[in-house]
Amino acid sequence: MGPIRGQRKRKRADKKEAAAAGSSSQEQTSDWWDGFSRRIAGPLSMSKESKKFESVFKISRKTFNYICSLVREDLMVKNFAFNDGKTLSIDDQVAVALRRLSSGESLLNIGVSFGMNHSTVSQVTWRFVEAMEERGFHHLRWPNSEEEMGSIKSKFEKIRGLPNCCGAIDTTHIMMCLPSLDPANKVWRDHAKNHSMVLQAVVDPEMRFRDIVTGWPGSMDDFLLLRNSGFFKLCEKGGRLNGNKMVLSEGSEVREYVAGDEAFPILPWLLTPYQGSQLSESKSEFNRRHSATRIVAQRALARLKEMWKIVQGEMWRPDKHRLPRIILVCCLLHNIIIDMEDEERDEMPLSHIHDTSYKQQFCNFADKDGCVLRDKLCQYLSGRLPP
Repeated sequence: MGPIRGQRKRKRADKKEAAAAGSSSQEQTSDWWDGFSRRIAGPLSMSKESKKFESVFKISRKTFNYICSLVREDLMVKNFAFNDGKTLSIDDQVAVALRRLSSGESLLNIGVSFGMNHSTVSQVTWRFVEAMEERGFHHLRWPNSEEEMGSIKSKFEKIRGLPNCCGAIDTTHIMMCLPSLDPANKVWRDHAKNHSMVLQAVVDPEMRFRDIVTGWPGSMDDFLLLRNSGFFKLCEKGGRLNGNKMVLSEGSEVREYVAGDEAFPILPWLLTPYQGSQLSESKSEFNRRHSATRIVAQRALARLKEMWKIVQGEMWRPDKHRLPRIILVCCLLHNIIIDMEDEERDEMPLSHIHDTSYKQQFCNFADKDGCVLRDKLCQYLSGRLPP
């Protein structure tokens, strides 16, 4: 499967919205969890919190019920069974898949924990991934109205004052454990000498993914990945970041843009910080505000890896065609937790470190119009913009 992009035409939109609206009518009773929790065995059962739903799945029951409502129709197609012969319910299947994605544990360990064959864990997880791709994709989309984009701009400006900012962009590496002796795997070897796949994400102020691209090998630098993305092509053609401009002063206005770090180029719609050690106070102040804005993307990627540990550690010989789809579904689940205002997310630590073994990349490409925009913003923020 090729690179995953963050925008796709929705089909059966009415049906999906109906599923969302009907989720409250399909809430579980406590009976399901009482029965399922009694099956927990192996290392997981040793935890003092193993009988508490939230400690096992890191989400609320409300969010769990909603996810079940999204995939219910697709998971009813085929039956799976526990080792004792009991058929897995829809809730059982979702629970197994979520545990696999959130814990990152092996198929064998998950099977031991819940009393089923590891091959069943694999099949259940993959059917869940396929169902989420189809039913949950409306949770990852670019803002489709001026009102929605206006809200995003306002929230970004409240962070540290950057006006008309529409997103923060960053990339991270998804580690893979591949045999180095296989010549075909050299392309996946990145700058840190690891095998990895890269994920590029554009994030809104609430750490929600608005556009993602993945499937490309870790050997690609951030600039090349950006240029090969659908996001880049849309922005270059005026399909995105081409909305309302903000008037700073008479005859001076700022277009829409996203904020990225030094690994990205300066473009008319992508602003990066000033580089160098001898910067003026106004440029240093711009960099501080810019850093406080783009850290939202870093935190989103760190939260993604912390919550969905299947993309955090090294995957043993992953299927390189399925991995992008797993990454996509983890991003969808990340967004669903935000959209559901899940109270469990507040219990997770907030970090911005997501690529610990990687050095900062630097890109020297600078578009003239992008430089003019950055200088204009720098002057505005320092109060030196002509009236």
